[in-house]
Parts: sequence; C-alpha cells; structure tokens
Amino acid sequence: MAIFKFTEARLRDLPLGSGIHRDTEVKGLMCIAHKTTKTFAVQGDVRRDKRLVRSVRVKIGRVDLVRLAEARNEARRLMATIQSGVDPTAGPESTGITLEQALREHLRERDLSDATVRNYQYHMDNYLGRLRRRAVADITRQDCRELMEQLTRRHGKTTGASVMRTVRALVNTARRHDETIGANPVDAIRVPATPKREVGELDVAGFWTTTEAMSPVMRDLQRAFLLTGARRTSLLGVRRADFDAGRGVLTFTHMKTGGSWSFPTGRWLTATLAARMEEDGPLSSPWLWPSPGAASGHVAEPKRGGVPPPHALRHHCRTMMIAAGVPYAEGALLLGQRLPGASGGYVHQTHLVEALRPHAQALEDLVLARAGAA
Repeated sequence: MAIFKFTEARLRDLPLGSGIHRDTEVKGLMCIAHKTTKTFAVQGDVRRDKRLVRSVRVKIGRVDLVRLAEARNEARRLMATIQSGVDPTAGPESTGITLEQALREHLRERDLSDATVRNYQYHMDNYLGRLRRRAVADITRQDCRELMEQLTRRHGKTTGASVMRTVRALVNTARRHDETIGANPVDAIRVPATPKREVGELDVAGFWTTTEAMSPVMRDLQRAFLLTGARRTSLLGVRRADFDAGRGVLTFTHMKTGGSWSFPTGRWLTATLAARMEEDGPLSSPWLWPSPGAASGHVAEPKRGGVPPPHALRHHCRTMMIAAGVPYAEGALLLGQRLPGASGGYVHQTHLVEALRPHAQALEDLVLARAGAA
C-alpha cells in the first residue's frame, strides 16, 4: 500500500493489480488498483459513544469516469457522515436500544400477568446488571455463553435457563425495533428445558386428616386447591363476589392464559364455600380467603407443612380427573388450559360451565370417597 498526494497523472500511471493507495490530502480517500480497473473509494470507522461500531468502505466510482476533484468532494462528504456515527452502507438506522429499554418495550407491547412482569423485572435487577445498559446490538454470543455459565455455577441450571429465556425474548423484541441487530446471540447456547416436576402419589385420606387440624380458612383453602386444580394466584385472588353459591360457579379472574375462567363447583365444595362466606361475613372482607393481618387483605402464603404445595395439588387434581373418567379436553378446560390446535381457539370455556359440571362432580366424588368423607 502506498500513501501519496493524488494527482490525475500519478493515478493514471498506477499499475493495475497494485492494490490500495491512499491520498494524503483527503482523509479516507483511496484508489484501489484491481487487475482490470481502478476505482475511488473511501474508508473510515463508524463510532458511537466513543465505541467502534464497524469499519466501512464505500465505493465512489471508476478512476477513468470520475475526476479527482469530484472524488475528493464525495470523499469529504462520506467521511463527514461516517464520523457523525452513521454508516452510509447500512439500511435501517441503528437505534442503539439497550436491554433495559427492550424490557420496557416488551412489557408495553404485551398484556402480561403481574407475576410475569415481576419475574422479568426480577431477572433484570438481580441477574442482568452487567448487560442491562448494554446496547443489544453489542451483546455477543460469547457474552451469552459466559452469562449462562456464571448463572449455572452460582444459582443452578434452572435459574440460568430461566434468565436466558428472558434475554432471548428481550433481544427478539429489540430486533423488531432495530433491524440492524442480527441473529439472536442466545441461539449460540443450549438453554435447558424446565425439568418436569416430580410429584409422589397423594394419600387423600391423610391429606384430609392433616387439613382438618388447620384453621378453618386454611383447611377449606387447601381442599379447594385439590378439588379445583386452580393455580395459586388464581385461587388466592378470588373475591366473594366471584362465587355464585346459587349456581355453584366459582370465577377466577387472575389467569395465566388471560381472561376469566368459570369453574362449576361440586355439591360439597359449593356448600363448603357458602359456609365459609357466611362464617367470614363479620370481617367485611371482599376476599373469599380473608386474612386481616396480610397487606393484601387475603391469604398470601398457602404453603403449609404436611400437605403438598398448590402446584403439586394441581398435578394431583389432574391425575384424579383421569381416574374419575374425565375426558382429556374436559379436564384441560376444568384446569383453565387452552386446548391445542387451531380449533382450540374457538372453544370458550365460560360457555361450557354446565357441560363441564358432571366432570367436576365426578372428580369431587372420587376425592371424597378416597378421603372417607363421602
């Protein structure tokens, strides 16, 4: 490579195939002598916030078609663009969106449950401090490998995988806002699937005896978890107004899948919930499971020693539905799950309350029989 002051004569005399030559008068201007032709080009570094984004080279034109003065003027214009942080070869302009900004966009674009929002924010605050203010375009595959390794070592595989799924979702959101971001760097690592929860067989009679020794509210709450298979937040967030004792319908509004879910309560559970509301009436609480000492006004922590946690009871409920002869689709609808496939989107569970009632009753009859309470 030669560096000299370009003149029309010296450029004309450059031998073909001699490579790159740079001009001393205009920064970035070069003449590239190829095997069959010579071309003017300009090369410079695109920097943003004092960091190198990329080096770019822009072709100006053939030496025999563009005069040197014109090439120098175009080179000055292109270098001014490059030095302002703009890549003249790029298509869409880079937004420089950070991972933290991507989280705000992700939450704004979606109607997510409060628990999911808290989970995203917890990951950002507790695990992604090193990346949160980094431009997503600058997050590399190696960054993701190192983060996954660090999280796994310090917090275990399950936490590491959960955080990396959050990063993958936020990068995908950022890519919709900034078309200059390439492939998702999280794709460079294998994010392990969430391990299946192992749940042992439930001794229903023992469960019934253990809950009998609890406070009346906690006793009825634990049994309602087993008889409805409801998720923890769904059942804890039920208000008194959500239970229609006359119809025997319990409505859940805090749903993971969104919307509401109407559960046809069996005869025993209907009577139990009606009695619970009557007994708790003097508290003037709007909640079905009142706890005056709790900040929320209702039971916040349902886990108790000697009985499975709520999600395990959901597993047991699903298993006993099968034992009670409840068909697959009806069982899924009773649990507030969406049916798979395109046709599942046409099924509205709230319109099928009475059609599902015999199946909810079959589940309740089996549980009461095994508990010795029938």
